[in-house]
Amino acid sequence: MTTKGHALVLGVTGGIGGEAASSLLRHGWQVAGMVRDPAKRRRPAGIDPLAGLNWVAGDAMNAGDVRRAAKHADVIVHAVNPPGYRNWDKLVLPMIDNTIAAAEMTGARVVLPGTIYNYGDDAFPNLAENSAQNPKSHKGSIRVALERRLEDMSQRGVPALVVRFGDFFGPMPGSNWFSQGLVTPGKRLGTIRYPGVKGVGHAWAYLPDAGETIARLLARSTELAPFARFHFKGHWDADGMQMVRAIIAGIGRPRTRISRFPWLLVGVAGLFSETPREIYKMRYLWRTSITLDNSNLIAFLGQEPHTPLATAVEATLKALNVL
Repeated sequence: MTTKGHALVLGVTGGIGGEAASSLLRHGWQVAGMVRDPAKRRRPAGIDPLAGLNWVAGDAMNAGDVRRAAKHADVIVHAVNPPGYRNWDKLVLPMIDNTIAAAEMTGARVVLPGTIYNYGDDAFPNLAENSAQNPKSHKGSIRVALERRLEDMSQRGVPALVVRFGDFFGPMPGSNWFSQGLVTPGKRLGTIRYPGVKGVGHAWAYLPDAGETIARLLARSTELAPFARFHFKGHWDADGMQMVRAIIAGIGRPRTRISRFPWLLVGVAGLFSETPREIYKMRYLWRTSITLDNSNLIAFLGQEPHTPLATAVEATLKALNVL
């Protein structure tokens, strides 16, 4: 396979970072993943979707580390986020500033997996790339500022690509509602605690499809705008119950209980701890139907990578050792 170029992935041990790296490797890129301790991240070749990845040591909060890791990069995938919603004020913008500085040194395109935190009620339910960004949370305001810095960077001649997704799920480990809310990795599933409301739609993004989308867009990078933005529709759960039904079918236990997510308890816990407090602030995203308009993505790629929901859920449950 012909090498497409060099890519650096920050946040490669997370769900979207890992899948982006895996997809780029399949598409013929030379890929480096920056982690604090590479020795702890190596897995046997042959069963590792990241086999062939060049693990490099570094911290996304250290500008020098990022510059050294990005020395030969044509693309920098910025998929790093503070764990557990903690310390966004102190970490999110400094990390993107380090990535921007490295990109301006090499001319690499920065790829950002985006979220719907940027939007408020005035943009719901159908989100387009040019929808007004009036966020309801402080984290949303930080995400808006992050993207504006990338847009400013693009006006200085260094390109950026933002691909916005709904809630992630998939085989790669990561911090997401599926693996930390609906199911518990490694445990038999007796009850599904659904965060949403029956009848309210929700957008899900299967991580392998998301990674493949990024790789396909980068395969045509010469055709992308300096500041390119796309929305990924993914799996649209129109009534809020399709994902639940797919999980029940996947585990083969039709009598599995469905209960409400304990938002009240999370809110109380948030009085004493930052992580539940920040999770509680995201409750509004489960109380309103929100879908992402992917018409621009379809127009550019011809189709959106899409694994059938049953297949995607079964693969995810198997990887999480829930079956």
